[in-house]
Amino acid sequence: MLRRRRPILPAPFIPNLRDWSDRGLYAAWLGHSTVLLKVDGVTILTDPVFSCRVGFRVAGVTVGLKRLVTPALALEHLPKIDLVLLSHAHFDHFDRPTLRALESRGTSVVTAAKTADLLRAARYRSVHELGWGESARVGPLDVRAFAVRHWGARVRTDTYRGYNGYTIDAGRFRVLFGGDTALTSSFRSLKSARPHHLAIMPVGAYDPWIHSHCTPEQSWRMANDAGSEFFLPVHHQTFLLGRERYAEPIERVMEAAGRHPERVAVQSIGQEFHI
Repeated sequence: MLRRRRPILPAPFIPNLRDWSDRGLYAAWLGHSTVLLKVDGVTILTDPVFSCRVGFRVAGVTVGLKRLVTPALALEHLPKIDLVLLSHAHFDHFDRPTLRALESRGTSVVTAAKTADLLRAARYRSVHELGWGESARVGPLDVRAFAVRHWGARVRTDTYRGYNGYTIDAGRFRVLFGGDTALTSSFRSLKSARPHHLAIMPVGAYDPWIHSHCTPEQSWRMANDAGSEFFLPVHHQTFLLGRERYAEPIERVMEAAGRHPERVAVQSIGQEFHI
């Protein structure tokens, strides 16, 4: 009962999208694994979750995890979204009320294999299901799915659903979105002569879920394995998913960064990054 009455705190920062131009790479962490990107004028939203609570709907009420902090932007303050990028169907990454609010004939969706049935696909411009190694072209973006170490079932019985990390090739810029993952060597295969300018990587819920969620140090290592320049840590500070202290993941990220703290793009919900 106390948790139900607990207030949801405001986001510590609010992005100022008025300063975002159509040239360059912009990113704002809106909470959990939700990042708003603008890459040379193209807008991308990763794993959008704007609901106060995520979980099952029972008699019109959502039963599940309650947010600790509000999203850094309200849904109505978002710009037009060109691409919604969904890593897997877990409730804290694939929030159906949010996705219904984002439905638009101007918005495309890239999602993991065998998850499109959870969407009202006809209400979007296009919906692409990707398995590992598959890619989709969305406007000027080339989006490719790669293997991560996690699982995709939304409930106990739908273990057939996929789960992905993604690389986004946007011409001048390359972005990596790690989705949810434990430590895996698959990031090494992503390295090439061109760097990933930004790696959006999960850093929370490793205690006690280390078999499906990486530690901050492991996340930093995997981003480096992929040849990433800047590191944007997500999957912390928003829902109470593990036993770690609220600030522990970002503290460990900064320790992992060592002499290169400037490579950590943001540390708090609502902060922005720009190249």
